[in-house]
This record gives sequence, structure tokens and C-alpha cells, in this order.
Amino acid sequence: MKKTLIIIPLFLGGILFSQRKPSAQPKTDFAGEFRRISDEIMLNSNAYENLRELVKGIGPRFAATPAYDKAVVWAEKKFAENGGSNIRRQDVMVPVWERGRESVQIKTAGGNWKSIPALALGTSEGTGGKDLTGEIIFAKDLAEFSQMFPSDVKDKIVFFNYAFDQTIINPNEAYLIAGKYRWSTPSLASRKGAKAVLTRSATSASDDLPHTGSVYYDVLDKNRIPALSIGARSADELEQLVKKQPVMVKINTTSATKGEKINHNVIAEIPGNKDNSVIVIGAHLDSWDISEGAHDNGAGVVQVLEVLRVFKKLDIKNRHTLRFVLFANEENGVHGGETYAAAVKKSGEKHIFAIESDAGGYSPRGISLDMIPQRRRLVFAWKNFFLPYGVYDFTQETSGQDIAPLKKLGIPLAELVPDMQRYFDIHHTSQDTFDKVNRRELNLGAVAMAQMVYMIDQNW
Repeated sequence: MKKTLIIIPLFLGGILFSQRKPSAQPKTDFAGEFRRISDEIMLNSNAYENLRELVKGIGPRFAATPAYDKAVVWAEKKFAENGGSNIRRQDVMVPVWERGRESVQIKTAGGNWKSIPALALGTSEGTGGKDLTGEIIFAKDLAEFSQMFPSDVKDKIVFFNYAFDQTIINPNEAYLIAGKYRWSTPSLASRKGAKAVLTRSATSASDDLPHTGSVYYDVLDKNRIPALSIGARSADELEQLVKKQPVMVKINTTSATKGEKINHNVIAEIPGNKDNSVIVIGAHLDSWDISEGAHDNGAGVVQVLEVLRVFKKLDIKNRHTLRFVLFANEENGVHGGETYAAAVKKSGEKHIFAIESDAGGYSPRGISLDMIPQRRRLVFAWKNFFLPYGVYDFTQETSGQDIAPLKKLGIPLAELVPDMQRYFDIHHTSQDTFDKVNRRELNLGAVAMAQMVYMIDQNW
């Protein structure tokens, strides 16, 4: 009888206790999962060898070229090797722009013609292979140019020598300021009657390496003038010359846009285990025609492949569909990103997040968050998980060019932020080559991307 009196109260107590306070579910060991992801990538990554295959085996992958078509086939193969499913192409209409040949020569009064290194800017009109000659008019910046009358500019070749602001510590911020002189000045100069534009390369370096990049002509421009970029050293020397005496310039380029062609975004997935909501992990597959595009953006391409590989290899049970997208034509118009966003809008397919790698394969330092403050705060709470991997900066608010069109649909965006102090020395140049990429730094970027995708997938 005593045993019964003892046993029954304990049994009832157990029932009452379980009703008041259910046993807690075991919490996910996020730190442990971060370590698993990191160890797998740092020990077994294929990213560096994949990069070698892409940039050495195929080389420059400019939009609307046979090399880009080869890159598409290569990407499909790699998606399959790494366990992707639903691998497919998405048609993207892109411009067929051909650089051809280009030359820039200058001459002072009584002097001889002297060639200086130059590159035509993407989508720039050419001179039809004929010499275009005119006197240089110098503008130190856009503010000074805005004060010039059309009569001052007419039939001149406008030269802008706006240097990278070395006092801005974040080089991407400096690039966005200097880059305006590349993409906006041809239209501005054309409206005042200029014959052509020369701009200083948007670079942090002080060498004489010319950098290319896109020009954006205004749709209302009746006269699309040639636009070329020259190296920093030549730009500084030219500025000193024009301040002392009249300088003539002779431009000859055969660059031209010759219609349109279909290229492709390349897409693969890991289906979700909870629902079909989509997380995009992206990079652009194309590069400039003059470059292997190892950092821009071969590094991003192979990091995307590595995120796919590690999720499959570790058998991570992703809740949402992970969609891996290699975009077409980022360099010369962002048509791949625009096409993808238009398809998402038309289908109404739910996307909860998109992240891109398009800032080089250097050591990761942070993840930029282009999203509403409430979402940013959710990510800030995870900072301590990232700190052991050297990823600490979550303050920036930009996103990659290819996923930027998704912002109009209210989708939270992010971008891997590497240490970019050397990036703009070689950005959009012939020197963006495989030997400039460090294996360990490349892998660390893939680690950070995979960790962020994992946290979004498990928590949103």
C-alpha cells in the first residue's frame, strides 16, 4: 500500500509537469554546421581547378561569342557533376557588340603623332575604321563640364581625367563614383556636339593599363559618339599637356553593335524539403572580350558551383529550393539578370532571398545586405557564427548587378564582400588572369556564401 501511494503521485506529477512545460526540442548546432561546411570546402573543394578549366580552357567569354556558348555547355556539365537537378537554359537576348581594332594617337603643335594605350568601351560606336581627328577639350569633372557651352564643345574630343579617390577606403565606393565618367559621359558630351570622349580608366592603380567597361547611351541620343578609356599614367600626362598647349587626338576604331543574338542563363536546383520557395545563388558567366575574367567573374561562378557541391556532399536537408543561376551578359548590359527577374514576375514564383558573388575571389570580409531593416536585423543576429571565418562586415547595402532587378519584386538581396583593395587594379583589363587568384582565398569565399545560404534556408 505504501508503494502504491508513492508511485501514483509521482506518475500524476509527471503528467501535470509535461502539460505545464513541454520538453524543449533540440536546437540546431549552427556553429557545428558552419564548421562542417568550412572543413568540407577547405579540404575537398573543386573551385580552383574548375576555375582553371573555365578561364584557361575556354578563356574570354564575352556575350554573343562562340566562347560564351562553350561556357554554357561547360556550366551544364559542372552542375550535373556536382549533383544539381532540373538543369536548364533560359533564353536571353543580348547585343552583338564587336570591338574590332582601336587606336588613339595624340600630337602637340609641331610634334609627331604618339600612340597611347586605349580600349574602346563596351557598346561604344566606332569610327568605321576611319581616322577621327579633333582638338582635345579638358574637363576635370562633371561639374566643370556642365558649365561649358555647346559652342565650347562642338567638334571637340572631350577628355575627362577623374581619378579614383584614394581617400575612400572602400574601393567599391570609389569605383561607383569614378565609373560615372565611363558610362555617362558619352551621352552628355554628344548632346553638346562633341566628336568623341576619352576617359581615365576607373582604377585604383597608377599604371598605364587601360580598363574597359560598358557605356550607356541615352535612348534619345541622335548621335552616338565613340568612347574610349586610357590608362592612369597616360591620362595624367595628357592633362599636363592640354593645360600648356593645344593637343590634337586621332582615334580609329572599328567597334560596332551588329544586331542581337540569343545567349543563355544556366540554371540548376536542389529541390526544397519543406516548400518550393526559392533561394537564388548567382554569378555571371560572361567576361570581357579582352580578359580571362578570373576574378570577374570566374571566381563567382566556381563559388556558386561549390555551394551546390557542399550542400549535396554533406546531405544538408535544405528546407527551400536552392536555385543556382549563372547569368548571361552582365558585362555588356545585365540582360541575363533582367530576363530572370521578368520571368519571376510573370510566374509569380515566390523568392525569399538572393545572393551573388561578383566582387572577386579575394578573402571574404563581409556580406552586403540590400533589404529592409527588419530583415537586416535578423542577419545581424548571426554575426558571431561568421566571425571565426573572418567575415565581420554586414553594414554595406549593395547587391550584385545580376540580382539587382529582383529588388523591384521586394526580394531581399545580398552580395559576398571580399577584400577589394587589389580588385580594381585589374578589373576589366587583360590582366584579370588565373594566376591572380589564390586558392585558399577563393575557397573561403565559397565557405561564407554556403554558410549564409544555410542560415537563410534554416531560419527564414
